[in-house]
Amino acid sequence: QLQASGGGLVQAGGSLRVSCAASGRTFSSYTMGWFRQAPGKEREFVSGIRWSGGDTNYADSVKGRFTISRDNRKNTVSLQMNSLKPEDTAVYYCAASRYTLSTTQAMGTSTLYPYWGQGTLVTVSS
Repeated sequence: QLQASGGGLVQAGGSLRVSCAASGRTFSSYTMGWFRQAPGKEREFVSGIRWSGGDTNYADSVKGRFTISRDNRKNTVSLQMNSLKPEDTAVYYCAASRYTLSTTQAMGTSTLYPYWGQGTLVTVSS
C-alpha cells in the first residue's frame, strides 16, 4: 500500500512537499513515480525515480521547480515542489512499478505502475 500525504493550499510562488509512505512490501527495488490529475483533465506524469535514486525524470512543466527523492530505508518517496503555479493544482498520486522503466517514456506511462496511492490534493491560489 502507498499512502500519500502533505497536500494543501499554498499561494502561487510558494512551496510544498508531498510524501508517499509504502507499507506491506519493500519498494526499495521499485521505480517510484508521481502523477497528477487536475479537474477535467487526464492524469499526467510529473516525476519518477528509479530504485537507486540516482536516475530521475521530470515532466517539462515542472523541470527546475520540482525535485523527487527517495529514502529506501524508510520506504518513502517525496516530491519537493517550489515556485508553485496555479496550473500545478491537482490531486497528486504516488505510484510504484516493479519494472525498471529504463526509458523516459516508460517511466511516464501510468499503465506500467501496478501500485497506486490514494492521492493528495494540492491547491495553488493565484
